[in-house]
Amino acid sequence: MLDIYTLGEEVLTEKCQPVTKFDSGIRVLVDAMFETMSEADGVGLAAPQVGVSLRLFVINIHGVEKRAYINPQILETSIETDCSEEGCLSVPGVWHDVVRPARVSVQAQDIEGKAFTVKADGLLARALQHENDHLNGTLFIDRLTTEDRESMVKAYERKHRPRKKSKP
Repeated sequence: MLDIYTLGEEVLTEKCQPVTKFDSGIRVLVDAMFETMSEADGVGLAAPQVGVSLRLFVINIHGVEKRAYINPQILETSIETDCSEEGCLSVPGVWHDVVRPARVSVQAQDIEGKAFTVKADGLLARALQHENDHLNGTLFIDRLTTEDRESMVKAYERKHRPRKKSKP
């Protein structure tokens, strides 16, 4: 299990570096990310969310997709958009509607370094875009209006502020 970094951690705002070595270290990281994501009940997890500034994310949408995406590039997005609620393991406890392209085409590499392309719609398209944003230092709340973003940050802080201990 890996620690999931949360709002305020610098690694979540950085543009990640490409993966250049497809070795056992990447396999171990990918396996640990899948385990961490599963324990946290997520559908996607990007490397910066576990403190690693590499262009890598994993997705597991039961019955649809379970795969690591290394050095992903969004090749094409649809003009048509979709507005759906999103949350994030790095901003736990808050959700908000986010507008994104309804369909996306993504090229990436697998853990062996072999290139593949995925065309997606629905939840998979949304997850691919959400996780790819992490690799560019963007959180889903950064896609909201300034007012909505501030509201989400305040809601997050209220939920995660240290509680004062009551006197005995």
